[in-house]
Amino acid sequence: MADQTQALSFGAAAAEYDQFRPSYPIEAVRWAVGAPPPTEVVDLGAGTGKLTRVLLAAGYEVTPVEPDEGMRAQLAASTEGTTALAGFAEAVPLPDGSADAVVAGQAYHWFDRERAHPEIARLLRPGGHFGAIWNHRDAREPWVAEISRITHDTPDNRGDFDPEPTVALKLTDQFGAVERKEFTYHEVRTPETLVAMISTRSYFLTATPRRQAEIVAGVHELIATHPDLAGRESFELPYRVIVFRAQVLRS
Repeated sequence: MADQTQALSFGAAAAEYDQFRPSYPIEAVRWAVGAPPPTEVVDLGAGTGKLTRVLLAAGYEVTPVEPDEGMRAQLAASTEGTTALAGFAEAVPLPDGSADAVVAGQAYHWFDRERAHPEIARLLRPGGHFGAIWNHRDAREPWVAEISRITHDTPDNRGDFDPEPTVALKLTDQFGAVERKEFTYHEVRTPETLVAMISTRSYFLTATPRRQAEIVAGVHELIATHPDLAGRESFELPYRVIVFRAQVLRS
């Protein structure tokens, strides 16, 4: 499992996380939950509700589950009529067969998968789907790749936190074959909101003040000097949205 210091580092920056982190394209979310369309969806590691709100907009009934108190408070403040349950993916405070689908966004990379996968299977009704969704900045764009170099947010430094676009997701034999689909997405950024977004990442939040200053300075220099960014008031930050889903076979 990933470092819990990083996993629980976001609460102090919950408002900024909610404002500056990317959302998810609704077509990717609909594919993740599977067909026929489910009614009740559990969002594990719901954070501030970025994925929860897309699910609600798509018409599902959503139960968010989140371990961090600060993130739960922000979710309640920014998601009208919705309160997250306190819980971990490895110990969800819901009865067996509670959901037609279970989803996880970026939080999946913090799960203890050996414990979380059986718990997800327990939550699902027969035939239900588990979907895992990642936003990857699209490093095929040269200036985006340069951001990863500046921040050291590269595959070599991620361990198995996130699957690269070519890596398959492995589940237990409680699930059927894992399907994969990729979507494209972008969000408009200004120089200020790009720096603010990077400042919500765990590698930044847990870094020393000196390292944080180095990252901010490096990003500002990139914005000021790169030919695709220099002098522009705003620009599109592209993402590759990688989605995996699998149907539960047994709990």
